[in-house]
Amino acid sequence: MVVITTYVTDAKWGYWNLEAALIPFDYVRAVEQAGGRAMLVPPSPDGVEETLDALDGIIFTGGSDVDPELYGEAAQPETSGIVRMRDDAELALLRAALDRDMPVLGICRGIQVLNVGLGGDLDQHLEGHRHDPPGQFVQHDVAIEPETRLGRILGDRTTVMSHHHQGLKALAPGLVETARAEDGLVEAVEAPDRRFTVGVLWHPEAGQDARLFETLVAEAARYREEK
Repeated sequence: MVVITTYVTDAKWGYWNLEAALIPFDYVRAVEQAGGRAMLVPPSPDGVEETLDALDGIIFTGGSDVDPELYGEAAQPETSGIVRMRDDAELALLRAALDRDMPVLGICRGIQVLNVGLGGDLDQHLEGHRHDPPGQFVQHDVAIEPETRLGRILGDRTTVMSHHHQGLKALAPGLVETARAEDGLVEAVEAPDRRFTVGVLWHPEAGQDARLFETLVAEAARYREEK
């Protein structure tokens, strides 16, 4: 079972316009096409250990900006959409998952949660970066370090789909850089001393390459067997 964290946002369906816990279905489809079973988990400050007892791997998904207060900064004008409840819940879930050495994949905001959760910080706004036009992914290439877990999965270069305006600044202790874009931006990190802790700034669920999800599902199965 692979858990997928959800957004908390206003949503409209039918006659209703309400606050909702939701996720683009591409995440679910990617896990299930890789042979896994997906479960959606909304943010909650309670029951972290109980939640993890039922799971074998976790995906931290995209979404709104992480509260800069969590890495010791004031919010800049471009930082928006903060949902502190989600931040706090995901950081608690992340740290508990890492304590268990559970397989973790961070996607876009998820790589930022990973870096902040382990003690790093973020560049709050990358001027003119991959968030324009709104609601559309930008396709670009990344170069991958060959002697890394990500390199063994994807090779030394791949084309990715991105939509973000923030990035990593100082890497957290225990994380190493594994990929960069042509403009020099860090695009992926991993924790070499863990079973599978990988973060990517792009959106693999929006592309056609299933290898990251296939590897996560395989690691989740191995984790389940060893529990």
